[in-house]
Amino acid sequence: MPAFDVVGIGLNATDTLLVVPRFPAYAGKVAIEDELVSPGGQVASAMVTCARLGLRVKYIGTVGDDERGRIQLESLVAEGINLDDVQVRAGCPNQSAYIVIDRSTGERTVLWRRLECLRLEPEQIREEQITCARLLHIDGHDTPAIEKAARIAKSVGIPVTVDVDTLYHGFDRVLPHVDYLIASSEFPTQWTNESDPFKALELIQEEYGMRVAAMTLGAHGALARAEGRFVYSPAFVVNCVDTTGAGDVFHGAFCYAVLARMDLAEALDFSNAMAALNCTALGARGGIRDQTEARTLMRRAERRVHPDFAAHAFVTARS
Repeated sequence: MPAFDVVGIGLNATDTLLVVPRFPAYAGKVAIEDELVSPGGQVASAMVTCARLGLRVKYIGTVGDDERGRIQLESLVAEGINLDDVQVRAGCPNQSAYIVIDRSTGERTVLWRRLECLRLEPEQIREEQITCARLLHIDGHDTPAIEKAARIAKSVGIPVTVDVDTLYHGFDRVLPHVDYLIASSEFPTQWTNESDPFKALELIQEEYGMRVAAMTLGAHGALARAEGRFVYSPAFVVNCVDTTGAGDVFHGAFCYAVLARMDLAEALDFSNAMAALNCTALGARGGIRDQTEARTLMRRAERRVHPDFAAHAFVTARS
């Protein structure tokens, strides 16, 4: 039996959250109502979600040796995540982000920085780091290293999930090794130059042959294509405090759903519920809940159905 359920390779970041009553107009000025330093990052936060859901988790990445790096490492250790293959880069600041949160809507604007000294190289990925788990989760950064990891996983039948939000050079060499593509709403249309999201997902899936090609839709939920049909999961309506990290939590929950052998409709609903709950508190990981709370939300919450997506897909629920 593999030592871990999930291994994640990709970004972590330490965020400074700046809460303002409303986002200022260009060249404007607004007073900060609250300021908070909080750990985040695409793959690191997804792995925290997996750990909170009871999975055995290993994280692989690079961390700076500054105070922000220390905060990140301590947060992952506290979750019981294995960090044996995390590299602390001497004299290098950790990836950081300044996130401006509009209190009136919960929406956030992200300003971030990641220096080249944090790059993960393909020679630093070893086969035993991947084959020790039942599932591999990656993002799009450090593409050559990610490609190597995904290729190793594919060669031994380990499913690969990917979180990608923008175009990366060489990512076409990663996609053939991906089983579950969960992209941002922008990525499919940018990648294919096809403005219709349904056609864009179909083109990607047909070209690269992944089991599921999907996209998150923010406040409107998620859309996925599998076995020749589209499934649309509307978002759950909650009191939104901060949208930071919602997508990362979605991905972590989806990893859990794959390992739990949920069907696609249930997996999307569960992931949407976990993401929605995270929006009810400040920070990338502030509102990560357990499966019981997610199931309660799935049964009781109002859904926000987007008519354009509902018109062309199987809808998991209507309200």
